[in-house]
Amino acid sequence: MTGRLYIMRHGEAAPGHPDSERELTARGRSEAERMARWLGAQVAKDARLYVSPYVRACQTALPLAEALGVEPEVLPIITPDDAPEAVCDWLLANADEAPIVLVSHMPLVGLLTGLLVEGRGDHGLAFPTAAVVELDSTVWAAGCARLHRFTTPVDIR
Repeated sequence: MTGRLYIMRHGEAAPGHPDSERELTARGRSEAERMARWLGAQVAKDARLYVSPYVRACQTALPLAEALGVEPEVLPIITPDDAPEAVCDWLLANADEAPIVLVSHMPLVGLLTGLLVEGRGDHGLAFPTAAVVELDSTVWAAGCARLHRFTTPVDIR
């Protein structure tokens, strides 16, 4: 059984403090809506959507939740400073046949992708805002995933 994982960075956010309260800009909302329409056509309707508790990630997940017809679930271990290894462990314990969509932040999204694909969590892909990586794997362990697709808002017409 091959599982599918979508890792998405939140849309563009305004500066501010505290970091957890930063909101999306108008551009960020537009990016989130564009990617939600695209992902809604890509992701199976039985997907599970998990989102960081930070405001900008929750705002990014709203149009995505609507497009997928699911309720987002806050996952406290996917904030910017969380360890990719902890997320990998969570995936191992919680993955099943349903696709998983994670809406999170840099540097975690890049580091998690690097860990799952290359087996190294100390470097990873640079993610533009609202970019999505699609991975597949039979087991969500370090170095076991295959990068299927990397899509940014400018790639969507």
